[in-house]
Amino acid sequence: MVSHLVNTVRNVVGITGNVIALFLFLSPVPTFIRIWKKGSVEQFSPVPYLATLINCMVWVLYGLPMVHPNSTLVVTINGAGTAIEVVFVTLFLVFCHDKKKRLIVVLIVIVELVIIAALAIVVLTTVHTTQRRSMIVGIIAILFNVMMYAAPLSVMKLVITTKSVEYMPFFLSLASFVNGVAWTTYAFLPFDPFIAIPNGVGTMFSLAQLLLYATYYKSTKRIIAARKETKLEMHVSLSEVAVANGQVGPKKTAGAAP
Repeated sequence: MVSHLVNTVRNVVGITGNVIALFLFLSPVPTFIRIWKKGSVEQFSPVPYLATLINCMVWVLYGLPMVHPNSTLVVTINGAGTAIEVVFVTLFLVFCHDKKKRLIVVLIVIVELVIIAALAIVVLTTVHTTQRRSMIVGIIAILFNVMMYAAPLSVMKLVITTKSVEYMPFFLSLASFVNGVAWTTYAFLPFDPFIAIPNGVGTMFSLAQLLLYATYYKSTKRIIAARKETKLEMHVSLSEVAVANGQVGPKKTAGAAP
């Protein structure tokens, strides 16, 4: 009876975690809408999307029946996450005008695909029990999951230097926090260290990002307002110069017709 109740609660938490994780994967949408409108990636970093891409691919491998049975929820959400991140990385490449940065992103994606392919081949051909396969892939998944949660911290130096969180996506940090809490809860019903450890660490990373965002939120508003005011002043000055130039006509010469 207790076991049945635990399984029911676990499934409910898992489905809830899937929904939250979907919001996590879709949270960069406002960022990419801005990129689309601006026609440029500006100072946004590709690191969070690259980290999430390989993280999702590793967890798809982990959740396969021949690796870790009874993990359908893990496979479905991370399969969806992989597809979403492919779209984001593609859009980043389209709107990235820095050829060097674009090349680096392409090379990283290739390396990630090679890593996943090599891991799958090695695990499925040389390891013959699901328990050992789960352990090997699970340990690697922990590393990439922590990387995914820590990825938005890659802009921490920029945030602290500029005292602005303009290029630190808030919804990504918030969704990461809620997702971490949900999957940490899921991992304790029953206890799964490979899910509990990275999501527990990820929850703390995400909390740090939210605290950083709260710290520099007001200064960001002031910086953006000052920038708009400067642009407005420049626009007014240019308009005045244009008007002044328009009022200066060619000098009339003696005897010229009026």
